[in-house]
Amino acid sequence: MIAVLLVRKIAQLFFILFLGWLVVRIGLIKAEDSKVLSKLALYLLVPFVILKSFQMELTPDIQKGMIFSFAMGILMHVMQIGFVTVGGKALRLDTVEQGSVAYSNTVNLIVPLVTSVLGPEWVIYSSAVASTQLMFLWSHGLGMFSGWKNMNVKKMFLNPNMISIAVGLVLLVTGIRLPAMFNEVAGDMGSMLGPFAMLVVGMLLAETDLREMLKKKRLYLVLFLRMIFCPAVFMIVLKMTQVESWMTDGHKLALTIFLAAASPAATTITQFAQLYDHDAKYAGAINIVSTLSCIVTMPAFVYIYEML
Repeated sequence: MIAVLLVRKIAQLFFILFLGWLVVRIGLIKAEDSKVLSKLALYLLVPFVILKSFQMELTPDIQKGMIFSFAMGILMHVMQIGFVTVGGKALRLDTVEQGSVAYSNTVNLIVPLVTSVLGPEWVIYSSAVASTQLMFLWSHGLGMFSGWKNMNVKKMFLNPNMISIAVGLVLLVTGIRLPAMFNEVAGDMGSMLGPFAMLVVGMLLAETDLREMLKKKRLYLVLFLRMIFCPAVFMIVLKMTQVESWMTDGHKLALTIFLAAASPAATTITQFAQLYDHDAKYAGAINIVSTLSCIVTMPAFVYIYEML
């Protein structure tokens, strides 16, 4: 079931990517115009996704599940960031490669997948994991791409994404609900995030020699680390610590987190690379190849996870 839904979702994303490629190839717009879409996605659409995800009643069970998901999300990202920080030097990973290994496509792929497979009531937990990723992305990730020496601390903590996380948590804890019309708008805006991200990658691909990119041996190293090494290590940690036994419905909760660990490279890395003048075409190639490979690797890892 998960494998079929995953393949369908990825096929949809690749069709949108093709449309982004097509509009550039036929000359309707230029590849550099994708920078506008990147800014809209990062600074407008993502905050709406965050606010919408926290609009739930905070029951005792949901509260426990949220704390569990936040904790596991933080653990996952600390492990991955720790690896690229230490191991990245030995493997000579550049900024794009480090970001692609450390950050998965949780917001664009896992939230819709969890909705389809486990139901909308489970989205709050995958959103909790996505929120931990956004906190790391807009601190550690932003620092990597903008340059730590030139890092603007104010920009790090007062950007729309970090503000929306803080506001969303306050709304969740206090039980305050957004007006119905605003809540609907947030849902509509949030649903645009995935398509926007894939349009950007498709537009960049239109001016990228993908065959030349596929000749880069470094790409396959990053692909192995992102799609095999990171999920395998995190799966071992989850199974050895027996986190599923810690609470009710622990199996499904752990599965939502493991799906995030096993997902392809984050499209946000391509957008960061574009905004901060790194190799956005290489980042886009990593995103495309890792997304394509996840048709095989994610169902395989989920099967192994269920068998252990």
